[in-house]
Amino acid sequence: MWFKNLRIYRLSPTWQCSAQELEQALEKHAFTPGSSQDPLSLGWVSPLEQGGLVHEINGQYLIALRAEKKLLPASVINQFAREKARDIEEQQGYKPGRKQMKEIKEQILTELLPRAFAVARDTRVWLDMKNKWLAIDAAATAKSDEILGLLAKSVEPFPVLALYTEQSPGAAMTQWLVDDEAPGNFTIDQDTELRSTGDSGAAIRYVKQSADLDEVRKHVAAGKQCTRLAMTWADRISFVLTDAFEIKRVAPLDILTEKQDVMSANDQELFDADFTLMSAELAKLISELVDALGGERQA
Repeated sequence: MWFKNLRIYRLSPTWQCSAQELEQALEKHAFTPGSSQDPLSLGWVSPLEQGGLVHEINGQYLIALRAEKKLLPASVINQFAREKARDIEEQQGYKPGRKQMKEIKEQILTELLPRAFAVARDTRVWLDMKNKWLAIDAAATAKSDEILGLLAKSVEPFPVLALYTEQSPGAAMTQWLVDDEAPGNFTIDQDTELRSTGDSGAAIRYVKQSADLDEVRKHVAAGKQCTRLAMTWADRISFVLTDAFEIKRVAPLDILTEKQDVMSANDQELFDADFTLMSAELAKLISELVDALGGERQA
């Protein structure tokens, strides 16, 4: 159940909420399947196959958002709209204009939505009530926006704050590469991306190979900055850090997973052991990463 991605936010230091209180707040927007005319339905579900909307262990909360989307490709809508437009042209003697075509497509969408397939995806959210972190397991900004949007409707006052560091991740990663030295418990791995800070958007990528130090220094001197850097923390977790302070491709290393196998006996215990281990290790990683970026600053 380890998160694969981390979009990290701060929980307000004054926000206190028990698991039961959070459960009651989320129930107001629990997931229910949408009607035949709803292209997208959002709601909170249990992060486990069964259980409540909040799974809590030692001050660590796990919640999940379900998004159910109707699959109706634009090519299908356009195909039906063209056929409808031909029929209308025969009736009125001239081709439909832009405004009329828009109305035709809206009508087609309404007619086809009840026949569209619905696909659901769940996105998990971890709330660390001890260290006041909130992390969303999402690679795309749109998914995290869905989470934050519904959380704002469910919990009042809204407890989530943006996380800022004194040094930007892009500037820090660039300096680590130029110095050929990562801070503290971190080491630099093989995947690296350097991108121009100008309008050209030129990029250099090193995939499954270490970046050449001389080349890196030349690219930085030419105006490029590190935008993605593969790293390992304390020989325990590997990940990729981006210049937007997103943590991607999170993977626990053998030193953690071997210990985890010994601790578990059944599925529920395995899940709880996973969550306990993940929340403890990731809280340390996030804290040390923020420190490596000069600590937190206020907006």
